[in-house]
Amino acid sequence: MVLNTKLTQLLQIRIPVVQGGMQWVGYPVLASAVSNAGGLGILTALSQPSPEALRQAIRETRKLTDKPFGVNITILPTINPPDYEGFARAAVEEHVKVFETAGSNPGPLIKYFKENGCIVLHKCTTIRHAKKAVQLGADVLSIDGFECAGHPGEEDIGGLVLLARAAQELNVPYIASGGLADARGLVAALALGAQGVNMGTRFMCTVEAPIHQSIKDKILTSTEQDTVHIFRTLHNTARVYKNKISQEVVRIERRPGGAKFEDVRELVSGTRGRLVYETGDSDAGIWSAGVAVGLIKDIPTCDELLNRIEREAEQIIERLGSLRTERSKL
Repeated sequence: MVLNTKLTQLLQIRIPVVQGGMQWVGYPVLASAVSNAGGLGILTALSQPSPEALRQAIRETRKLTDKPFGVNITILPTINPPDYEGFARAAVEEHVKVFETAGSNPGPLIKYFKENGCIVLHKCTTIRHAKKAVQLGADVLSIDGFECAGHPGEEDIGGLVLLARAAQELNVPYIASGGLADARGLVAALALGAQGVNMGTRFMCTVEAPIHQSIKDKILTSTEQDTVHIFRTLHNTARVYKNKISQEVVRIERRPGGAKFEDVRELVSGTRGRLVYETGDSDAGIWSAGVAVGLIKDIPTCDELLNRIEREAEQIIERLGSLRTERSKL
């Protein structure tokens, strides 16, 4: 049996699983391992210091896999915007054909990618944003429920309802993102009309994930209650791991009179977050994690993980099929 969906057909992959773009995690070693295992690996452009560095990362990935992989470019509010156009141009010039986009005002990027014959997968947290992305030219939508790591939007809609709404409203393929880590999640997403899933936190806890072993061990001992939202009062909500730093950010936001970004800037700096993955100190800074941490119980290779998801998904689908019986004649 093969899990044949519109996503696997479009991307030419075996298993309908995308490794979401993750800052300081989406490097060649992980992206290539996911692609070699049958999913779609994703390089995170902004983990690289420059477009030229991304170019080299793409070439390195190609040495590690001959399977399809993509590049994530996330547009977020920042004081010193990265060279988004430069990153996009470098990836297109290196013949990358699949892009995951996210964040505000993706129109110019999507237009550029489509003009160059690329496939665009855009991440959305609301149905209205999804419809807008379709108008802009997105080929596939990643529907991110409230369970997801990173930015879940400001409307707090869980994946169960959001995916069902997507089935009602959208006329292009979509995949599920947020709270997904195993075969049960994949089959549930397929039942809700999705053509596959996007997993981030789950891939952080694999052998090939380029983060410190202590962070992988921390994920193993965590439950679904070990994440917290920051930036709620700043209307830029982010789900991150619950540690000393994130709890301090929440405390500052809740103080009388509220808080401005300047009040927490040092605590949430990307440099501190990167140290978490490099040093293994889970309290060194802010790091993203979804509620799927509660589902993760081992540290497999990407090949072991995706083969297990594929095998168990097939078993679940077969079992669900056996629930159908002929109606007895009275």
